[in-house]
Amino acid sequence: MSEVKSGDTVRIHYKGSLNDGSVFDSSEGRDPLEFTVGGGQIIPGLDKAMPGMSVGEEKTVVVPCDEAYGPVNPEALHDIPRAQIPDSVPLTEGCHLQMQTSTGQMVPLKVVSLSDEVVKVDANHPLAGEDLTFEISLVEIAQSA
Repeated sequence: MSEVKSGDTVRIHYKGSLNDGSVFDSSEGRDPLEFTVGGGQIIPGLDKAMPGMSVGEEKTVVVPCDEAYGPVNPEALHDIPRAQIPDSVPLTEGCHLQMQTSTGQMVPLKVVSLSDEVVKVDANHPLAGEDLTFEISLVEIAQSA
């Protein structure tokens, strides 16, 4: 039976959960996730768990935040003058916005606090600082390198 190696394209079903057991993502009801092992297409901790798996194998992988979306970066918190945000944009604490960088990249932001003068936003990935648990099932080794 063949085993996954770096460079293989694989298809997996997965369920991702946080330490409190809440599920943040799942392939349930969707096609399996397809990616190339070692290709940098998924978080490093999950990628590293794939080599050696066989089709039909299931396992649970705990991925520390450093191998997922990284720790919370305090430099990703920004104060934006309220006057720079159009009045047509509804603002509430916890709402999500998008900002375009000078290079044209869209960056998701979360409003963490607001006053009449300043809107504090967080550009960290929503899962930054979280250790993640994945239940994975290898469906297919689609092609080998």
